Amino acid sequence: MPVAIITGASKGLGRALADALAARGWDLVLDARNPEVLRETTTELEAYGTRVTAVPGDVVDSRHRTGLVTEARRLGGVDLLVSNASALGAEPLVRLEELPLEGLRRALEVNVVAALGLVREALPSLRAAPAGAVVTISSDAAAGAYEAWGGYGASKAALDRLAAVLGAEEPGLRVWAVDPGDMATDLYAAAVPDDDDPRPDPASVVPALLRLLDERPASGRYGAPALLGAR
Repeated sequence: MPVAIITGASKGLGRALADALAARGWDLVLDARNPEVLRETTTELEAYGTRVTAVPGDVVDSRHRTGLVTEARRLGGVDLLVSNASALGAEPLVRLEELPLEGLRRALEVNVVAALGLVREALPSLRAAPAGAVVTISSDAAAGAYEAWGGYGASKAALDRLAAVLGAEEPGLRVWAVDPGDMATDLYAAAVPDDDDPRPDPASVVPALLRLLDERPASGRYGAPALLGAR
């Protein structure tokens, strides 16, 4: 069975994707900072009959990243790496004049540096996989200028550039940066707590990610709404 590493997998889009892959028979290595919630997620996914390994920790910790890849190799390798874990930089979001520099550093460490560190750990296994792929979860804030989204958007823009260069440097892999669009997630609620407009469930975005895995288009940046609308 193929093996996927998914960070930020205990809730939101990471959890929804893990559920879909488990239903397809994928073996999974899941990361999240909350060990209790991650254990509950693992137990639920094991009901599909697949192997699921929970590795609680923080992706900024290099030892934790090594542990994720080690567990994936124990299951057979790394076919898919999904960098979904994200940090906002401030909760709720604030204008740049108020953005704590420590918050910006945290966003860059989680969203960019840790994502690259994990890719570097996994690259030998990804290259050896029959159809190795990397998915980085982006945001429309990486491409558009929205008030109060500067720190988070800057980190996601940097992640987009890393994904684009990785795709050019690793032609044997597929590297997709995916903008999922608006979703009802804890991250968005923390970012803009006063915004109670209805938003799509993260599970509604998963078919876009599965389409990438099924059709394996060229490496690049893709918007989930466009992938879903083109079906």
